[in-house]
Amino acid sequence: MLTGPVSTVKLARKLRSEMSVPERLLWRELRCRPSGFKFRRQHPAEVYVIDVFCPAVRLAIEVDRFAHDTAEGVRRDSAKSHHLRSQGVATLRVPAKAVLEDVGSVVERIVAVCVERGEKLARRNAVPLHQPAAGPPPRAGEEA
Repeated sequence: MLTGPVSTVKLARKLRSEMSVPERLLWRELRCRPSGFKFRRQHPAEVYVIDVFCPAVRLAIEVDRFAHDTAEGVRRDSAKSHHLRSQGVATLRVPAKAVLEDVGSVVERIVAVCVERGEKLARRNAVPLHQPAAGPPPRAGEEA
């Protein structure tokens, strides 16, 4: 489970009441659990707060506004994405302008990424039919 210290949890709670217009529009659609995926808004992740998080597929969705275009914003976003990647969380960045123009298309893209990531995680966690530690399976006609 991805969480954070008390200070980050308090900050996340505060940010839930101060969401930007694009974040509110996106959250209004994602809270309905499209394709069965559950999302969390302003989710604490150690020292960071993720705009929207899908725990089932470990996907962080960040709504980027104009402040993210500055050199400092790009540096912070890069550090945050790198940290989340080290925790096994992928980051999907969505421009705020895209959310304002067509939130439906953004939600479709998010769901597509969730499905793709879910399939990838399922393949990675699949148990092989053969247990290599027990040696190779017996050949046809041989006794086990």
